[in-house]
Amino acid sequence: MKRSSISAVLSADSILPMVKFGEEVEVSGWVRTIRQSKNVAFIVLYDGSTFSSLQVVVDKSLDIDLSGINSGTSLKVNGKPVESKGSGQSIDFEADEVEVLGASGEEYPIQPKRHTMEFFRDHPHLRVRTQLFQAIFRIRHRLAFSTHDYFDRAKFVNVHTPIITGSDCEGAGEMFQLTTGYEDHFFGQEAGLTVSGQLEAETAAMGLGRVYTFGPTFRAENSNTSRHLAEFWMIEPEVAFADLEYNAALAESYLKYVIECVLNECKDELEYLQKYIEDEEKNMKKEDRSEPLIDKLKSITSEPFEFVTYTRAFDILKNSKPAKKGKFEFPVEEWGMDLQSEHERYLVEKHFKKPVIVTDYPKEIKAFYMRDNEDKKTVAAMDILFPGIGEIAGGSQREERLDVLKEKMTTFDISEQEMSWYLDTRRFGTVPHSGFGVGFERLVQFCTGMKNIRDVVMYPRTPGKL
Repeated sequence: MKRSSISAVLSADSILPMVKFGEEVEVSGWVRTIRQSKNVAFIVLYDGSTFSSLQVVVDKSLDIDLSGINSGTSLKVNGKPVESKGSGQSIDFEADEVEVLGASGEEYPIQPKRHTMEFFRDHPHLRVRTQLFQAIFRIRHRLAFSTHDYFDRAKFVNVHTPIITGSDCEGAGEMFQLTTGYEDHFFGQEAGLTVSGQLEAETAAMGLGRVYTFGPTFRAENSNTSRHLAEFWMIEPEVAFADLEYNAALAESYLKYVIECVLNECKDELEYLQKYIEDEEKNMKKEDRSEPLIDKLKSITSEPFEFVTYTRAFDILKNSKPAKKGKFEFPVEEWGMDLQSEHERYLVEKHFKKPVIVTDYPKEIKAFYMRDNEDKKTVAAMDILFPGIGEIAGGSQREERLDVLKEKMTTFDISEQEMSWYLDTRRFGTVPHSGFGVGFERLVQFCTGMKNIRDVVMYPRTPGKL
């Protein structure tokens, strides 16, 4: 008996040949639901090869034992695909034999009903068996695959930067410290888990020209918001001979490309998620509901992003009346303050009504490696703001001038001796260069419409949760 995936049976696979009507094949999968009548049973089966499920039809006259088959049970079914006589699907699978591979008792937690997101977070090892999380993780896969595809097509080189490092890129003291438990440090110095691969990627760009990293990063930040994780993945391209304008254009092009790929390749998943979100919000006031997911994604790809300097954005916010009470939770009072999520979302959702690139931030609130502008007050930095989420990407033109960089390191209390390798990139053939970082989970969160970032990670790491 020829084995087949459900995707091949449903003609949803572009590599394996489609199984023809009437062709005897064997399929395996897990039971989503089982419904029985006097003469026939309908088993909805999935195997992960496609977002769609296969309806298996079991004629009771065949005397096939269906006792003990519940949601979650794994089966091997021999039979043939036929044209469906029912509504909701075009293909059925007529079973000749059904074999239970792994039983699933009635205490199986993921029953075919609506569960809360809190329930799913308590069962992360099982939640991927639901259509909701299958949709989320299939979109996550598409975003990861299209990320590599985009940069490969643009002639970037993928580099793998260290996970264990002695350099705190952001200078915020949020590294997870490592210890071997011995009196002496294993590496001869203190080490931690990386918060960013940027500094090492800069050195790679000085020889390879156009590079990008795509790997895990870690931050020991005691934050329990819906937008923060202790372990997350970052996409960080670095380009030699590139200024901030090029950097912003690259980031916009990348984001539009991967979102367009999701729109083209994940239509079923997006339609499911859009319906799921609509059902979740049906009792909300109209003004509190989310924009339809597919429309939101299309709006990103259909028009240019808005450019605005920090100073102009500050003035817009200071003169605005955003909320019902006419004020922000964090007042906009003094130039130089860091923008909060509510400020970012106001710019995107209320004022410009489109994605926004904010540039030229005050130097005091940005990292040491960002290039000083001529006004000596701001740096050539940018943040890209998306509706519903705020900052989706951040980047800058890097400070390539050795004397200025050394002065800034002194201001930030960063040791020249420990960072001599980084300064060498300025001592020996320095060039203008720039880069940005995209928090991958925030991108997945945006593309799936999930309210909490913990719901787009297989096993989220957060304060108090491992």
